[in-house]
Amino acid sequence: MIQTETLTLLEWPRLCQHLSTFAATKLGVAAAQSLALPVQRQETEQLLCQTKEVYELENRLNITLQFDGIQDIRDALARADLQGILAGVDLLEVATTLAGARQLRRTIDDQEDGEVPTLLMLVEELRTYPDLEKEIYRCIDDRGRVTDRANPKLLGIREKQRTTRDQIYSKLQKMLSRNSNAVQEAVITQRDGRYVIPIKATHKDLVPGIVHDTSTTGATLYVEPQSTVGANNQMRQLLRQEQAEEEAIRRQLTEQIAAVGLDLLRLVDICTVLDFATARARYGYWLGANPPRFVDWSGANSRPVDESAPSLPTEKIVLRQLRHPLLVWQQLQEAGQAVVPIDLTIQPQIRVVAITGPNTGGKTVTLKTLGLAVLMAKVGMFVPAREPVELPWFEQVLTDIGDEQSLEQSLSTFSGHIRRIGRILEALEQTSNSLVLLDEVGAGTDPSEGSALAIALLQELADKAVLSIATTHFGELKALKYQDARFENASVEFDDVSLSPTYKLLWGIPGRSNALAIARRLGLKPDVIEQAQKYVGGKREDLNQVIAGLETQRREQAEKSAEADRLIKQAEFLYEQVSRKADKLRDQERHLKAQQEEAVQAEIGQAKSEIAKVIRTLQRGKVSGQDAQQATAKVDQLAGKYLPSQQKKAKPKPGFRPQVGDRVRIPRLGQKGEVLSIAADGDTLAVRFGLMKMTVGMDEIESLQGEKVQKPERSMPKTPVPPPAPTPLIKTSQNTIDIRGSRVMDAEVTLDQAIATGDRAIWIIHGHGTGKLRHGVHEFLKQHGRVTRFEAAAKEDGGSGVTIAHLC
Repeated sequence: MIQTETLTLLEWPRLCQHLSTFAATKLGVAAAQSLALPVQRQETEQLLCQTKEVYELENRLNITLQFDGIQDIRDALARADLQGILAGVDLLEVATTLAGARQLRRTIDDQEDGEVPTLLMLVEELRTYPDLEKEIYRCIDDRGRVTDRANPKLLGIREKQRTTRDQIYSKLQKMLSRNSNAVQEAVITQRDGRYVIPIKATHKDLVPGIVHDTSTTGATLYVEPQSTVGANNQMRQLLRQEQAEEEAIRRQLTEQIAAVGLDLLRLVDICTVLDFATARARYGYWLGANPPRFVDWSGANSRPVDESAPSLPTEKIVLRQLRHPLLVWQQLQEAGQAVVPIDLTIQPQIRVVAITGPNTGGKTVTLKTLGLAVLMAKVGMFVPAREPVELPWFEQVLTDIGDEQSLEQSLSTFSGHIRRIGRILEALEQTSNSLVLLDEVGAGTDPSEGSALAIALLQELADKAVLSIATTHFGELKALKYQDARFENASVEFDDVSLSPTYKLLWGIPGRSNALAIARRLGLKPDVIEQAQKYVGGKREDLNQVIAGLETQRREQAEKSAEADRLIKQAEFLYEQVSRKADKLRDQERHLKAQQEEAVQAEIGQAKSEIAKVIRTLQRGKVSGQDAQQATAKVDQLAGKYLPSQQKKAKPKPGFRPQVGDRVRIPRLGQKGEVLSIAADGDTLAVRFGLMKMTVGMDEIESLQGEKVQKPERSMPKTPVPPPAPTPLIKTSQNTIDIRGSRVMDAEVTLDQAIATGDRAIWIIHGHGTGKLRHGVHEFLKQHGRVTRFEAAAKEDGGSGVTIAHLC
């Protein structure tokens, strides 16, 4: 019972309704709306694997699972099993389901081994019976009617029907023409399956026959002329024969379906599992969620043999930038307010967290967000938080949130809370592996007694439950952290200037009382405030000042931490950039050395070959001095060709004088940079490469062509030459990247590589779509160190679907 109450209090049915909108079939919708919580962790792991693999298929491999034609045929299978005869529409739904399942299996079977092992194992049991599908399509048309080709006998009956119908129409048309004055309207219609014509009641004797119906006013009689009675009788017999033959065909198809009914039921179950997994994956993508990892909380799955607490877990809970999924839905679907994410990082030794803070500050939303995150992970869904998402697998989530006041049961708010907490403690007797969420614990009664009860209850939960989160206004609960290492404090931040909460969760800091501060800001009489301050006492005010100081320190540390993270990322980027360029230069050097060695070896071989020819010429006959002289000259000529003298070495290039704006090379760093300024003495200059600036000596640089700096005469200073006008940007295939269809996370890696190797600008094709990818690209470009600015491309280059990033 308490588990059902928990799901209602956390608005779990509403989340399931949202999830069902991402299902493709009625089967998937029903599975999402009646979602049952797994009782074993292995079941959760299986569901999570299914979700991950579908997510991989649809977002990394761009393969969409199609569920066209798949219907809920379970009722039809049950009727077939009871030897009933299925209607044509039911038979058609069986055929379309078989076709849809076959296409679904083909899509999954086409994937490479190891990409989707869970899905492949699932569809191995899928039997689609193509022969049965083909037979149904042969016998039943798109409207669920039995076709002429189903049976030769049926075809003959229908041909006789058409002939008989033509005879009846011919006779009736002639009769309408001959008795035009007696006819109310020149039409042929049917009554009770027999063809009749409308005759004026005043002229009924002109057309003898059987009257089958009368108009509302009685002015028109629907008469079957005597001349067509025999043909109509024959038509009725043919219709009965047709119905009997159609029924025989449908019975035969039904029997074939009943023979494989168990396999078809299994097929429906597998299609439901696949559709439900696809709905979870698509919902996770829509939320911008990430897959959870279940951390190992040792001792969480078993009760201790003595009265001491269970052994503590070894890994912490990490949920950064966690968002409430229902609030995300309101923001995106119903134009609600932006969702403020929360950070939850709970150390392994913590068993109870007490959250304090002002009303409407987000304490209750925090409880519900954590509860929904745990439930979403438990059913194999992604959690709307930043990676990594790490949390335990809880057997139970138990909550006491909201007011359970009941006039019918004579329950006050306090009584309602106590009864629900009693049910929670009873449930904890079954398993300690539970998450307990308590809102305003101990509220609704005398503050002193309520505070004492809250302290005793939280100490009991510290012994009985793996993790408990409680919100409270009682200041006494803030001190539990300093008495028991299993307790932790948290608070929702409050802005003293605007007198409103920021909805941000602060860890390790208890919330301070804001009542007197708010009253003072709102203009309550100062003497009343001072009198209230006397009742509160100076120690309370001192405590508030200490807490305020802690909050200020925390904000400063958070800002410094964010700045440090930014600098670290920049340094890592520069290091990676320099490392890549150094590796590239080393590869080029190795390649050039290899080429040079090959060239030298080839020349040596050629020289040896030509010298051998000279020697063989000398060996042919008697050698004279002139021959020896000629041979020596030939060898000297070869030496001059393959072993050039020092005079043939390239002369050093003439020097140059760098100017502001020139690009130069720093050989000892293997970097190219831009000259920012030159010292007055002309011996040093400031150079920028990437995000770094440094001062180097003139003898440490050279031009891009390898020219060393030629120092000018002191007596002849040079006027700085302005930098050359930049060449216009031209879009090419080398400076253009296409990231359409990519996730923001994957696109960032591609962008980082493109920016690192880019020269002046790159064209980024992201398309229009929902705008999420474009927003993610712009946020990434804002933070990148090499990007000086970015803008939308010209209309002929793609307009707002393309972004140009200018690089430094």
